Amino acid sequence: MLAADRLQLDRVSTAERVSEVLRTRIMVGDLPPGTRLSEEAIGTALGVSRNTLREAFRLLTHERLLVHELNRGVFVRTLTKDDVTDLYRLRKVVECGALRYAEVTDEDLRRVQAVVDEAEAAAARSDWVAVGTQNLRFHQALCELAGSPRVVDMMRGILAELRLVFHVMGDPRRFHEPYIKRNQEILTALAEQGRERAEQMLAQYLDDAEQQLTQAYL
Repeated sequence: MLAADRLQLDRVSTAERVSEVLRTRIMVGDLPPGTRLSEEAIGTALGVSRNTLREAFRLLTHERLLVHELNRGVFVRTLTKDDVTDLYRLRKVVECGALRYAEVTDEDLRRVQAVVDEAEAAAARSDWVAVGTQNLRFHQALCELAGSPRVVDMMRGILAELRLVFHVMGDPRRFHEPYIKRNQEILTALAEQGRERAEQMLAQYLDDAEQQLTQAYL
C-alpha cells in the first residue's frame, strides 16, 4: 500500500468517527436545525484537521443532516413537510420490517425495557428533550432485534434526521409524553402476543406521529 493511500484511509476513518460524534450531537438535540457549524471551533474541540472535518461534513451532508450554503458555511438542515412524509414512509418500511424478522430473547426484552425505563426517569425530572432522545433509542433498540447491522446503520441516520423534525413541536412534553406509554405497550405486546401484534401497533404509532408532525408545519 502506498503511503499516500494509507494517509487517505486514515483521514477517512477519522472523518467517520467525527461524523459519528456530530450525528450523535444532532440526535440528542444539541445541534438544532439552522445551527451553523464552525470549522475552527469544532476542529479545535475534536483535535482534527480542517480537511478531516470537511470530509465529515460531506458524509453528513450525504445523510441529509447538514447543508452547505455558498459563501455562508455549513448548517444543520431544516426539514420540510415533504421530508417528514418521506422519512415516515421509510420508517414504516424499516421498523415494521425489522419487527417482522425479529428474534427476541428475554435478554433482548430487558435491554429494550431499560430504554423505556430511562424515558420514564427523564419524564420524572421533566427533561423532555431527554425523553425524546430515549424515544429515538427505543426505536433503535427495536430495529436491533432484527440482527442486521445494515438495518442498525440505516436507523442511526434516520433517527438523527427525525430529531431535526422534533424541533418543530412547540411543546415537547405534549408530543413526547404519550409515547412513553405507547413504547411500553409495544414492548409488552412483543413479549406476550408476538411480533405480528407488535408490528401492527408500531404501524399505527408511526401513522399517528407522522400526522402530528405534519400538522405542525401547517
